[in-house]
Amino acid sequence: MILSIALLALAALPQTPDPTLPPANAHVRFTVEGHGVQNYNCSAVNGGFQWVFEEPAAGLFDPATHQQVGTHSAGPTWTWSDGSAIVGKVLQTTPSSDPANIPWLLLETHSTGTVTGALTGVTFVRRSDTQAGKAPAAGCDAKNVNVVLHVPYQATYTFYSTN
Repeated sequence: MILSIALLALAALPQTPDPTLPPANAHVRFTVEGHGVQNYNCSAVNGGFQWVFEEPAAGLFDPATHQQVGTHSAGPTWTWSDGSAIVGKVLQTTPSSDPANIPWLLLETHSTGTVTGALTGVTFVRRSDTQAGKAPAAGCDAKNVNVVLHVPYQATYTFYSTN
């Protein structure tokens, strides 16, 4: 009986909303799968050494057809196969439930060029369902300064518009 009451009390607690969800007025334009690498540089930092994130390099794939529809690169920038592109700024981050995975993100975006296309009007990008991509805890030392490490990862990228 006491266990049942405790479980009911836990179920009644308000759930913490995921901070990487976009505002309520945003609607999904596209959802794609990102497959690529997170690049890290072994750098001297504060008298020690650590892997410092440099940039992502990934292909974006339509989950239904498995065809590549774009790329994800430094900036962070997303470029669609039609030439339209957006650059993002991180608004929110939350750790993945698996500490070996890179965090989930919500980014605010704006167009990077004059090409009108699929990414025109996209105002937010969410990175979720991440798998791997974190730099290792070891391996960066004085012998490896300036070595670039390419860590494979996967993620879901959801593109949103508010208009």
